[in-house]
Amino acid sequence: MDDRANALLKVLIERYIADGQPVGSRTLSTIFDFSPATIRNVMAELEGLGLIHSPHTSAGRIPTPKGYRLFVDRLLAAERFERPDARNLSQYLPFDEPNRAVSSAASLLSNLSQFAGVVLAPKKAQTFRQIEFIRLSDKRVLLIIVTPDGDVQNRILFVPRDYLEQELVEASNFFNQHFSGMSFESVKLALSQELSSLQVDISRLMQQAVDVGSHQPDSEEAVVIAGESKLLNVSEMVADMDRLRRLFSLFEKKTDLLHLLDVSSQADGVQIYIGGDSQLLPLDDVSVITAPYGVDGKVVGTLGVIGPSRMAYDRVIPIVDITARLLSNALSHHSAS
Repeated sequence: MDDRANALLKVLIERYIADGQPVGSRTLSTIFDFSPATIRNVMAELEGLGLIHSPHTSAGRIPTPKGYRLFVDRLLAAERFERPDARNLSQYLPFDEPNRAVSSAASLLSNLSQFAGVVLAPKKAQTFRQIEFIRLSDKRVLLIIVTPDGDVQNRILFVPRDYLEQELVEASNFFNQHFSGMSFESVKLALSQELSSLQVDISRLMQQAVDVGSHQPDSEEAVVIAGESKLLNVSEMVADMDRLRRLFSLFEKKTDLLHLLDVSSQADGVQIYIGGDSQLLPLDDVSVITAPYGVDGKVVGTLGVIGPSRMAYDRVIPIVDITARLLSNALSHHSAS
């Protein structure tokens, strides 16, 4: 695309975001010093590239997910944002209570953007004081995990062969003697060196116990959501009740949301997912802007804003970015104190 087409696409999308109405060639002719024929030709070119389309016959044009993607990628590359004042916002994130800081961050995102704010809470390292293996049947073994706080958790292991009671006692004793007080993630690293002295079958059982113990159910991977009701004030959301139902189903089930936030935590900086353009977001006309946050320089979670694709990206992107930095500061401050 040449500069003329790029400029016209940028203005068209900005006008549509501001007004919510399809943009026609007559509107664009009041902004650009081009002939109506030239503008129509450029719009036809943009439509042919799949960047804009007409929602109705004889109407103006609106951006497609592909058009939004091109728009936000160039916006991110330019990085010309008016950032909120971090000093004024930091008062909303309590530095002495990590759990409240996470929920406060979700509320802050929602209040500033007027859309839904979401935070994937830090994953807690699953540590144990003691474990025990108990035979349930020839193919099932009960794994009992006692945490340092005294909580008891049970997991069922499906095993390839029948283990003798003495073998299960041996595996439990080995685990408790060598690894008590450690996290399962730490045990994973140490197991490869320690297990060479054990039978292969017992090694497999213990590897399976570590895998199951280190996995946290979705309910423990807390996704904090605030301000979902604000999306009811977005005209294009309310106009399509089926899409609105699917969006609130996304909030309720959280599985797809968990996956998207987990993937985005592995990327650097602000990420933008546009429904219809990203496979991670199965809803058209919905966008998610995310940024990772961390503790002492290590990424521990992700936060973001969920709203319509027709949002003021130049306003919302810095809100997400600065909130991620503030939450990182609050959690790092607590870990150091």
